Amino acid sequence: MKKLVIFDLDGTLLNTIDDLAAATNQALKKLDYPTHPTPAYLRFVGNGIDKLFERALPPAARTEENILRVRELFVPYYNAHGTDLTAPYAGISGVLRHLQELGVKMAVASNKYQAATTELVRHYFPAISFAAVLGQRAGLPTKPDPLFVRDILEQTHTGAADALYVGDSDVDMQTARNAGVDACAVTWGFRTREELASYHPKYMADKPDDILQMLK
Repeated sequence: MKKLVIFDLDGTLLNTIDDLAAATNQALKKLDYPTHPTPAYLRFVGNGIDKLFERALPPAARTEENILRVRELFVPYYNAHGTDLTAPYAGISGVLRHLQELGVKMAVASNKYQAATTELVRHYFPAISFAAVLGQRAGLPTKPDPLFVRDILEQTHTGAADALYVGDSDVDMQTARNAGVDACAVTWGFRTREELASYHPKYMADKPDDILQMLK
């Protein structure tokens, strides 16, 4: 049985897409750029908020200056409204409680900026004792760089063979591969089953309870 399960956040534990879309659209609107329907954001997210803003901006406006302008409007709005429409996926909270009862260590590795990652985990999973909660940190690479996973393995004193990485995107599958840990792709998030299968994860989960079966 695995000793550690590392979860991605957006699209894996929480359905955050409506709040991410709302926060980005209000920034784009204030800057007089076109906004996007919420489903479009399913393809924009996954590589951190700066990449989200780059993808949301019109091609001719994708400059570092404009990305910063969007960020300056996005962050305070998202800090205030990031839980307006977000919710855990059905069954996720029960799986986390079960893993905790089994004594399995859990961690979160997200490309969302650190403050928001910490706050969302605290808000939605107050009864879960995560061993580590890592978001995007200034000056450090984002996923799929393996640093996230390696830092968590070090903090939890866990070997790569004893860890399972659970995520919903191509970025997550690449992160697990780069870190040398087994991957579980979840199909309820922001990418299709077919896209995830093309990365050949060791496991595929169509519902949260499937994760428990994989650990046996």
